[in-house]
Amino acid sequence: MPTVFKFGGFRFFFYSNEGNPREPVHIHVERGEMEAKFWLQPSVRLVYNDGFNAKALRELTVIIEERRNDIERAWNDFFRES
Repeated sequence: MPTVFKFGGFRFFFYSNEGNPREPVHIHVERGEMEAKFWLQPSVRLVYNDGFNAKALRELTVIIEERRNDIERAWNDFFRES
C-alpha cells in the first residue's frame, strides 16, 4: 500500500494489487478506522466512504483536487516500475 502523502492526520494511499484488470487512477484516504476512496478522472468524486462525515469528505475532495497531479504521478511511477 504505497502512501502518496499525509496531510492533516489523513493518509492518502493506493493498494498495489487492487482490481484485475487494474482500476483507473484513484486514491484511498484513511484516518483511524475511517476510509474513503475517490476516483480522480474525469473529476474527483467519492466512490466509497466508511465513517467520514460530510465536512471531512468536502475537505478531502479539495485536498485531492489540489494534489491530483502528485497522486497521478505517484500512481504512474509505481505501476511503471512494477
